Amino acid sequence: MAAAVYDVPVALVLVLGGALSCFAGYRLFRGVLAIYGFVVGWSLAGQFIVVHNAVAAFAAGLIGGVVGALALVFAYFIAVGLIGAGLGAVVAHVVWSAVGANEPPWMLVVALVVLGAVGAVLLQRYVIVVATAFGGAWMILIAGLAASGSRPAQAAIDSHNWILSPFATAAVAAWIPIAWIALGLLGTTVQLGITGRRNKA
Repeated sequence: MAAAVYDVPVALVLVLGGALSCFAGYRLFRGVLAIYGFVVGWSLAGQFIVVHNAVAAFAAGLIGGVVGALALVFAYFIAVGLIGAGLGAVVAHVVWSAVGANEPPWMLVVALVVLGAVGAVLLQRYVIVVATAFGGAWMILIAGLAASGSRPAQAAIDSHNWILSPFATAAVAAWIPIAWIALGLLGTTVQLGITGRRNKA
């Protein structure tokens, strides 16, 4: 029972974050980078810094989070390239899982990762819009189901499998892949037409 009480607020926060990413990811991209950098830095600090009390653990996590946030914000182009590379890896896994195979060939993954990274740097705006729209859409769907009490969705969030491959958690509900594509396209359209438009001088 305690786990369910904990999962619902976390899922609601993820729904809100997913909505911001899906419909305003390009405009808020530096903020999104800072948040992800903080989370990654906090996590890495907790894994590699050994402490023996809660205060020291919190301090180590806070320092690691700040360093991670600053690193991603200042390494903007590197972060964009990494997002493109990650998008390439996701495409490889999604396409390969769609044809029924377990793991894509490593050469295909490497090729798509390189193409994704190069394409992200050359076409930053469009890659950021698409990546944040579809990433946010997936977060909205899985976290929304988790907030409604779906145990498979809560388990998917706890396992982090839902982040790595969109179709890995399709068993949560059969309509999820179709809803994900539709919501991702809607988010892309909203960003390109409204929230992600370039400001005119």
